[in-house]
Order: sequence, then structure tokens, then C-alpha cells
Amino acid sequence: MKQYAGEILRVHPEGLGAELGLVAGDKILAVNGQHLRDIIDLSFAMADEEIELLVEHTDGTQECIAFDKDMDEELDVEFKSAVFDGIRNCANHCCFCFVDMIAPDMRSSLSIKDDDYRLSFLYGNFVTMTNMGPADFKRIAQYHLSPLYVSIQCMNPELRAQMLRCEAAKNIAHQLDQLEAAGADYHTQVVLCAGVNDGPELERTIREIVARRPHALSLAIVPVGLTKYRDDPFLLTQFDAAGAAAVIDEVERWQQQIRAEEGRTFIYLSDEFYFLAGREVPLADYYDGFPQLDNGIGLTRNFICEWERAAAGNTGRAADEGKGSAVQPLSVINSTPAAGEDAKADDLPQDADVMPLHLDVVTGTSVAPVMQRLATEAMAAQPGLSIRLVPVANDWFGHMVNVSGLLTGHDIVAALSALTGPRDGIIIPEPALRAGEDVFLDDISLAALQQAFPDARIEPVQTGGDYYRALHDWPHYHKDRAAESTYTWQSNAGYTKNLTY
Repeated sequence: MKQYAGEILRVHPEGLGAELGLVAGDKILAVNGQHLRDIIDLSFAMADEEIELLVEHTDGTQECIAFDKDMDEELDVEFKSAVFDGIRNCANHCCFCFVDMIAPDMRSSLSIKDDDYRLSFLYGNFVTMTNMGPADFKRIAQYHLSPLYVSIQCMNPELRAQMLRCEAAKNIAHQLDQLEAAGADYHTQVVLCAGVNDGPELERTIREIVARRPHALSLAIVPVGLTKYRDDPFLLTQFDAAGAAAVIDEVERWQQQIRAEEGRTFIYLSDEFYFLAGREVPLADYYDGFPQLDNGIGLTRNFICEWERAAAGNTGRAADEGKGSAVQPLSVINSTPAAGEDAKADDLPQDADVMPLHLDVVTGTSVAPVMQRLATEAMAAQPGLSIRLVPVANDWFGHMVNVSGLLTGHDIVAALSALTGPRDGIIIPEPALRAGEDVFLDDISLAALQQAFPDARIEPVQTGGDYYRALHDWPHYHKDRAAESTYTWQSNAGYTKNLTY
């Protein structure tokens, strides 16, 4: 077996790795003689209590470090990449691939097309499985790699091969059988393209995936995203209001049937369908704990839940269960646990001095009405607080891209510069920044944005709780992003991840 190396990016100062003298730049070559392809191999090899660690130091010298450890004790180091033998590239040329639609001359990391089942297991990236063979399914069974995240698109083998432009894509049913035989459960996704895999094709896909329960854990349906740079001859159009409403109605029939059978929804639509159709997003109960939140499913409802939990904690109110009709005013308090809740609202001061105060809230155009409703609620509770929503049209990618996570620094600067009047603070969507870095997709830095508006403090907001605290306690609000890990663009889910707010 070829020898690969896991390069250490960071060593936690109080951990085992630091105790062993490991430093950033060192490379782990083997554990107890076992070569390592990725951190999955490393994790299983490190389960032993007696370890011989083969390390290559930054000067090129190699050292074998022998030590004893507890069975569940980890090295406490972070690696430059989760896969040591290189990310497995996508073998497809999907007609809807967002990576093929990004602006030219952007940084190379945005053009990475991964289709690696290991990243699916580790990080929830969606894979098509077209580049997988018997050895991969054997390893999934050996290491119990479950759940995985599978990009289905449709269950019609001929149509799937046409959409993915890959003959191996026809094998989807057999490959799902192989996953199940390997003992793996899986979440699924459909990128829905109007006039292509919707209508009867979507009905077939839903029917066949529903029949694969309990191995199939969920089915997410997201609309195709198109940018102005798309030049693919395969004709794609985005859903209009009537088309989005038809999709919602079709899916709701299945949701009601499945909820009657087993008390959960199983099939989830992305927020954009509801925005397009002019309908409220479902209540939290319909998202069953938000199993596909990173895929853009339930982000708006989760954001509202976080806001309302923060509001309930700050006022001492008891939050009510978010049950009932999907059409509810935002004032309904929903206490269903919000995924990613990371702060305590009861730490807020009860009489925060926020007046007079003028805040600009930068947001994507799709979710702007929700952000405005929450801002209006905040202003009603704090006379003198003025909040101006700044929905930013995405000139960089094209106006068909309307989510906050794909806003660029250039477009934000242009939108804010066009406005006049007082401005004490600017709230920006944190998902528009690379995690762990204060840089937008167009490489404009947060520092450069601050320099463009020196008289207004700029703060990122990620969760609904962040938004509540920023609007109700701006003088003390600050988001520390230093501990966040770096976000890597992924081809199959890149345009649906990081869309919150």
C-alpha cells in the first residue's frame, strides 16, 4: 500500500499531541505499522492503548514515538486535510453543477469538485457514488461508516445518467442496495430542475426512496441554483411561484402520509420553495430535529426558533411547542430545540441602552421579509431603535442567486454605499464569510469592508440568537469567530450550505 501522510495543521496545547512534542507541519505516516489513507484509518488505529507513531518532522527526519494511552484518548491535533491520499474528484459533469457556474478567476478552492464518500461520512457532503467500487462498499461495512449523504437527483436510471452525464449514474438503485447490505443508513437529496426531474419523475423518486426506509433516513429537495455565468447547453430554468407551489402541494401529500404512518415528516423542502410560493415555512415539528440543516433545509425556521428562544430567555417567558398549521405568525413562540443553538439569552441585560441607535442589516433578498419582521419586532420593543434592512442584489453571481451565504464584499459595499442617513452599526451575514477567515467569496476582507465604513461598527450574525442579541444589546454584542474551523467548498452541496440568514 502506498504511504500517505497526514499533515498536522494545529496542535491543541493541553492535549496528548503537545505532550508528545508534535508541532504544526509534522506528518503522521503510520500508526502501529498501519499506513493511513485518512483520519478514519487514524481514528481506528489510535483505538489501541499501546501506540507506535511514525512521524516525519518538518526538517524531513522521521521518528517513531512509542507511548501508552487510554483507549478513548485522542491525539488532540487538527490535520490540514481529512483525507491524506487526496480528495476523490467528481466523475460527473452534472447539468446543474454550481461549481461550473461560479465567476471566472476566483480562488481555486471554489472550483474543487469532490465526490468522496469519506467526506460524506465525516462532514455530511453529498456524494453521487458514481466513482465507488466494491472496495469502497467493503470499507464502509468494515468501519461502519454510517450515515452517509447521497445525491440522488432521480431514481429513473436513464434520466439520472443524462443529468449527471455519467453512465455509472444508472446504477443508483443497485448502489443503494449495496449501502444497505453494508449496514449503512443514508440521507438523500434531490436537486430539482423544473421540467426535468420534477412532476412524475419526482413522484417516482419519492416513492422509491420512501420504500427504502428505515435505511433511508430523510429526503431533501432543493431547487437548482443558476448563476449568470452558466453556459451549459442543457436547458435549465428556475421555478416560478406556481411551479414552487405545485412542488409544495405534491410533497405535502407525502409528508402527511408519512407522518400518519410513523410520526415524522421524512421529506423536506428547502426554504426557497416557500419563499417563491409566498408561503410560510413549516413549523419546527415538521423538520424532525433538522437532520439536513447544513443542506439548507429548515434554516429559516431554525433561525426563528433561535430568535424566539433568545427572546423567551431574556423576558422569562415560557416558550410554547411549535405545533399546528404551517402558516403561523412569527410571534408564535416555538421551543422545539434549535439546531446549533450556541448562546444563552438570559445573559442579556434587561434594560440595554440602545437608543438612539441606527443599524443596517445586510441580507440576501430571499430571506429579507423574515429579517424585516424580526427587526420590526425588535424596534417595537425599543423606541428609538432604527433598523434598516439592506437586501443585497447579487450582481456578482447574478440576481437569480438570492441567498445570504453567497453575497460578496463588492455587492455589499455597493448596496451600503448607495444609502444615505445615519448608520451606527452594520450587521452582516456570517455565512458570507469563509469560516475561520474574515474573507468574502470575492476575497474582499472584513477589514476592508470596515475601512469602507469607518464610522459604523460591523458585526457578523450567524444564528437567530445572534440576531436577537445584536438588535437588543448592540453596545455589548460581538461575535468571536476565532475558534471556528475552515469551511471547504463542496461541489454537490456548496450552494445549499451556509445559507442561513
